[in-house]
Amino acid sequence: MYNNVSSRMARTPLPGGMRASSAFKLAPLTLVLAIALALALPGASAFAVGSGAAPRLVGVRAARTERTGTLVMSARNINEKKFEAERLAKDAEAMQQMQRVMERATDPEAEGTETLRNPWKWAIRKRVWDFMEANDIARNPRPVHHRIPNFEGAEIAAANLCALPEFKAASVVKVNPDTPQKEVRFGVLTSGKKLMAPQPRLRTGFFAALTLKEIPDGMLREATTSIGMAKLATPLDLEDKIKVDLIVVGSTAVCPKTGARIGKGEGFAELEYGMLRWMGAISEKTLVVTSVNDCQIVDDIPSGELMKHDVSVDIICTPTRVIRVEKPVPKPTGIYWDLLSPEKLSQVRVLQKLKRIIEAETGEKLPTGPSEKLPPLAERNGPNARGSGRGRGGRGRGGGARGAEAPVASSRSFDAAGEQRGTRGGSAGRGRGRGRGGADESDRSAASTPG
Repeated sequence: MYNNVSSRMARTPLPGGMRASSAFKLAPLTLVLAIALALALPGASAFAVGSGAAPRLVGVRAARTERTGTLVMSARNINEKKFEAERLAKDAEAMQQMQRVMERATDPEAEGTETLRNPWKWAIRKRVWDFMEANDIARNPRPVHHRIPNFEGAEIAAANLCALPEFKAASVVKVNPDTPQKEVRFGVLTSGKKLMAPQPRLRTGFFAALTLKEIPDGMLREATTSIGMAKLATPLDLEDKIKVDLIVVGSTAVCPKTGARIGKGEGFAELEYGMLRWMGAISEKTLVVTSVNDCQIVDDIPSGELMKHDVSVDIICTPTRVIRVEKPVPKPTGIYWDLLSPEKLSQVRVLQKLKRIIEAETGEKLPTGPSEKLPPLAERNGPNARGSGRGRGGRGRGGGARGAEAPVASSRSFDAAGEQRGTRGGSAGRGRGRGRGGADESDRSAASTPG
């Protein structure tokens, strides 16, 4: 609708009633000044003039919206193919790393398992991911292994979340960038609130903020995606003074009694929360909400084994109900540098910047956590090691945990499936898939299929 800059400018009134179509007949200097004045209207952003006779806009789109009646300049010039290719490549790399960690955590015969933090989390993750795939609760992108899993009924869960009085009262809502929370981001924007979202895996920046009035007509749905935020949202920095009223996070599993939450295994929700606490943008009273399918509600997360950086939730929204956690486990107070690995620090530039700021202010060097680097699979299992014939974890039915430890609150079908998986797979959760080093077919595809 707004792809042609000349036609857009021809429809844009300039000061004094003049239209851009007339302005193009002016002398070059007058023309530049006229367009500069037009772009100085509320919502306008930077522009440039080319070397030719006619001006050209660089990295912006102009649209007079019916919602606000004001000229909105937005949509940075993003190479979409390059953006998407880089995103998919980084996703595949991260999922392969998580797959290696899960293999190590769920294999009782693997060397060095005792050095992993909370290996029980991986058993729960795998159990939930396998169940969602085996029972067709999972939705694209699939398979859901090593992701915040998208699920059947995500839109209804989002509607329940957006109906919360806490949501309605909020002005600024921070939402994770994952697929199952896409409708939550849509609800934030359409209700006139400010949406704050992080760059996926914080790899290219920090947070960005966006409101409805900054979105050109026809781009609202795109604005709820990562590339839409990259095009339209205003980047934020650590020095920006912001206040967040509500936090929405994605989850793989969550406990209704304690609010204990398990993500996909990378720890970015915790890093984002810690940075916001350091900035003063949130406090211990800021509510954290998640939206999940009912099968992701579990009662076997041992709250006593959670780490100090784990972020609990206060409210759980599913397609069928809203659960208010009575006594959530305490939330972190900031970044715990003694738990932050050198690998994670090297991946996230905003963390490197924050570390420099704190060290400059305090004059003290911050500690560094243990390395996450894993040795090659062959080294972990022996120079000639191969899978024993039956991959651990199974193809949707292999449980990642003992059947007796697989109950899920208010989900009989999942309870029964957990018992069946434990029986079929044995105490170690063995499944039917064949593969090298104990990895089954479905998990390898999860690690190599970007999305």
